[in-house]
Amino acid sequence: MDERAVTTAKVLAADAVEKTGNGHPGTAISLAPAAYLLFQRHLRFDPADDRWLGRDRFILSAGHTSLTQYIQLYLAGAGLELHDLEQLRVLGSLTPGHPEFRHTRGIELTTGPLGTGFAAAVGFAMSSRRSHGLLDPETPLGESVFDHDVYVIAGDGCMQEGVTSEAASLAGTQELGNLTVLYDDNHISIEDDTNIAFTEDVLARFEAYGWHVQRVDWLSEDGSYSEDVRALDEALDAAKAETGRPSIIALRTVIGWPTPGKANTGAIHGSKLGSDALRGLKEALGADPDRMFAVDQEAVDTARANAARRAREAHAEWDPRFEAWRSAHPERAEMLERIVEGRMPEGWEESLPEFEPGKAVATRAASGQVLNAIASAVPELWGGSADLAGSNNTFMKGWPSFLPVDRSSAMFPGNPFGRNLHFGVREFAMACLMNGIAADGLSRVYGGTFFVFSDFQRGAVRLAALMDLPVVHVWTHDSVGVGEDGPTHQPIEHLAACRAIPGLAVVRPADAEETAQAWRAVLEQRHPAGLVLSRQNVPNPARGAGTGLADATGVARGAYVLSDCEGVPDVILMGSGSEVQYALAAQTLLADQGIAARVVSVPCMEWFGQQDADYRESVLPAAVRARVSVEAGIAMPWRGLVGDAGRSVSIEHFGASGAGQALFDEYGIDAPHVVSAAHESLAAARA
Repeated sequence: MDERAVTTAKVLAADAVEKTGNGHPGTAISLAPAAYLLFQRHLRFDPADDRWLGRDRFILSAGHTSLTQYIQLYLAGAGLELHDLEQLRVLGSLTPGHPEFRHTRGIELTTGPLGTGFAAAVGFAMSSRRSHGLLDPETPLGESVFDHDVYVIAGDGCMQEGVTSEAASLAGTQELGNLTVLYDDNHISIEDDTNIAFTEDVLARFEAYGWHVQRVDWLSEDGSYSEDVRALDEALDAAKAETGRPSIIALRTVIGWPTPGKANTGAIHGSKLGSDALRGLKEALGADPDRMFAVDQEAVDTARANAARRAREAHAEWDPRFEAWRSAHPERAEMLERIVEGRMPEGWEESLPEFEPGKAVATRAASGQVLNAIASAVPELWGGSADLAGSNNTFMKGWPSFLPVDRSSAMFPGNPFGRNLHFGVREFAMACLMNGIAADGLSRVYGGTFFVFSDFQRGAVRLAALMDLPVVHVWTHDSVGVGEDGPTHQPIEHLAACRAIPGLAVVRPADAEETAQAWRAVLEQRHPAGLVLSRQNVPNPARGAGTGLADATGVARGAYVLSDCEGVPDVILMGSGSEVQYALAAQTLLADQGIAARVVSVPCMEWFGQQDADYRESVLPAAVRARVSVEAGIAMPWRGLVGDAGRSVSIEHFGASGAGQALFDEYGIDAPHVVSAAHESLAAARA
């Protein structure tokens, strides 16, 4: 019956791509026995409840072979039916070209950009251990209801991507024994034989990373081919038994087997088979070559019954243990419920620090104070840095690091359930791991690096926005204020580049008070965000009644009137981050000239754009066409706010090596240049 179900899976993979006219049938055909074995014998999941806490997690890193997962969800009765497979890649269907989180039941993560799923799976595995430490720390590792396994299917393309190496290295260091990767070692990519570009010994590499490695060869040295699921079954059992190291199983397959003429070629990787090859495949499998989407209904019914039975058995083992935990730990149970529902702790905002008015402080330092002040009030929050904790101010003092005890250092003692993460110099992997942690949904995660290195992270940041995951990027050293490190480390175009990502909030607070309110808004709104923070000290002026400056709660609305004038302003001065001080100084200079200016702090353009029209008009009245923006980066993002009569004080070129303030002076990022731009804008508005 299993063999009949696998035959059905192979036929459906070929038919679905043939009907649509495009897609990736090859791996879905040849990997069908392995995927069926995994879903029907090893993966703990409930077809009726894809968010069951007791489930294992499955990540299809080779997302182009989405049919591999869709068909197994269909065979398990997990929400997909035959008509869904028939609608592969059709607009609005449940079976898009690559798996999409929150779009199709049973999909844990959006995958497709190769290697990112693998790296995120490491985050899933870390999340399991952190959840254990947060909710059930007294129970030995491996015995808690919060312990589960993470399974990954990856391919040759994933293994070639650098982010896989970054993440695999960290997974070995972290000794993530709950992670198992099934590597489809088929030696074929779009450009056919991978030997033209990829010749390394992958298992030797992973062994060097500290992984448990195994090989299962379905293709023997004499050229014979046998889908030996028993050998793979034993390898998966051995991987589960290995609790001290992550595991990888290299499965040597022939892509598209047994399709005549196209198996083991690049032609079957990403194209439909064509009528002749499709007929040949079905004949080789003993299926009806004249029928499309013909399923062996008895085999499908049996597979679904088996999946349902296994789910009942898993629940019978897990549910009583969970109820016992919940009864024994009612406060932790309440915390779990709150986290799953996406609620912040009651009154947590009262722990936000207050900053001394008039004392200049870098917003990166203010951010670090916020993190440490709220650490006890928000226990699910954890994170770290890509080897820059001291510079990013991302370390939670007094809390252990997340790492095996024997990996501890004198500076960073830790344990497997710790809270401070050390990602190493792996910016891309860090962002991918954060996506996995956030998608798992049992904690809140942040990660820090220099803003200029958001370039390295961009693919993962984009995926976070695509999935609407509540990750928090702490991006420090936000401008030419970095100083002597020079143009390689000075962000110029990065604010524009990150603001261009739909769904990502780019938040650049002006001072310490705005930094605290930025953290509050980011954590309460639960969407992907990047905090862009200064290296250099910036003024922290007194705010509120009698000061002439509004309090910082307006940060949550993206832009707000920081300092107003009497009556209708002649000109509006806008800025973000460390440049808001120059707008305030320019307001005073203009007032001395008889020109009424309003200063608007714009920490987050995305949040401001989400406000209603009345609020936006109250901040930036359309009748006031004279406007100036000031920001130490390219002016592009400000075009829509300054308008056709507006002017921008900006930097349209790369920086240089020199003291930060010297660079601001050299490039005209100061109050006099804002005043000059205001006069130009006033003239343009009158013309």
